[in-house]
Amino acid sequence: MRFRPCIDIHDGKVKQIVGGSLSDTGGLKNVTENYVSCSGAEYYASLYESLGLKGGHIILLNRYGTDEYAADIRQAERVLSLYPGRFQIGGGITCDNAESMIDMGASHVIVTSYVFRDGRIYYENLRKLTYILGKEHIVIDLSCRKQDDDYYVVTDRWQKFTDVRLSKDTINIFTEYCSEFLVHAVDVEGKASGIEENVVSLLGNMKDVSATYAGGIASYDDIEKICDIGNERVDFTVGSALDIFGGTLSLNDIAKKYC
Repeated sequence: MRFRPCIDIHDGKVKQIVGGSLSDTGGLKNVTENYVSCSGAEYYASLYESLGLKGGHIILLNRYGTDEYAADIRQAERVLSLYPGRFQIGGGITCDNAESMIDMGASHVIVTSYVFRDGRIYYENLRKLTYILGKEHIVIDLSCRKQDDDYYVVTDRWQKFTDVRLSKDTINIFTEYCSEFLVHAVDVEGKASGIEENVVSLLGNMKDVSATYAGGIASYDDIEKICDIGNERVDFTVGSALDIFGGTLSLNDIAKKYC
């Protein structure tokens, strides 16, 4: 179990956002921002590097093809050129740009929406991506929201439900196409309101699967819960609760213990 640092970029700025508030319509007025940094993405990358943190991810939060997405890419490119092989990158990844992200310096690409169509797994795109990059460079984001008593994968900035239930069977299907998983518990993402224990438990009971959990971490007790419930197998990332993003949890303390 280790801490995975994050850099979330929206409108070309490093931010912490309530994940469920993202939308393709309505502009910024529909986005709940917890923190907007005055520093660029490279500042956070250098901070993580100085603490010896590895395996972090950069998430581009704007819609692919927009001017705002291009601004996100410019921020990410500076990080990847300074620290090649140190960060994964996700947001708007397709077969058309995945290889360029690796060439830019990303260790992995993180994909969600591209591997789903009409709410279902789109195997053709999975196979294409695996053929182009190799599964060793692919992370599948199975971010989920609760519906009734189950968690379902959501896409398109976490707004659209698929019919794919987060389960052992689903994870086993995807292991053929990727080397890692990233799972945001979207209902608590950015709210620092506590973790989704059922999601962590599921990931912790998967042997020989590398997974990172994100969402709701508000205290050191939450991190210890991830350790216990996740059988020390589940990595984690913290966003809004970190002191560098306006929260109260010490990045230095977490890095020292879970590097």
